[in-house]
Amino acid sequence: MRALPLLALSLCALPAQAADVVTLKTVGMELARDLAQAAVEACRADGFQVSAVVVNRAGDVQALLRDTLASRYTLQIAQEKAEAVILSGVASSDFRRNRQDIRMEMNHVRGILVLEGGVPIRSAGALIGALGVSGAPGGDKDERCAQTALDKLQERLEFAQ
Repeated sequence: MRALPLLALSLCALPAQAADVVTLKTVGMELARDLAQAAVEACRADGFQVSAVVVNRAGDVQALLRDTLASRYTLQIAQEKAEAVILSGVASSDFRRNRQDIRMEMNHVRGILVLEGGVPIRSAGALIGALGVSGAPGGDKDERCAQTALDKLQERLEFAQ
């Protein structure tokens, strides 16, 4: 019986390892909301009704916005474009272009869509989330709206603690 308390005491005395606790940056709700809105407004200025979805670094939806006349399916497509960014760490258009060898197979992975229109959200070089846009007539236009939103809010990303 005495060995059990000694074993418990010795386990408690083990030194913590550097990787035992990890601090991560992720996109916050306010920034996610503002990015989604800026993307929808950028596309609206070009005459396109779109949806914008921001996911955090784990791929969880942080904010979504669908313009009034955007198809309901644009929400799913925008999210899956953002998920492709989280998977690859690069814009979905770069992933599509650079990995033609697996593009078709990746489109069969649930929750991933390798189409243009998703961009990474970075702060101090760290991937903190992704923004996906869908609904414009062409993924290049979706991506342009997403990039416009990132450019508009870049200062907040640069000075994030």
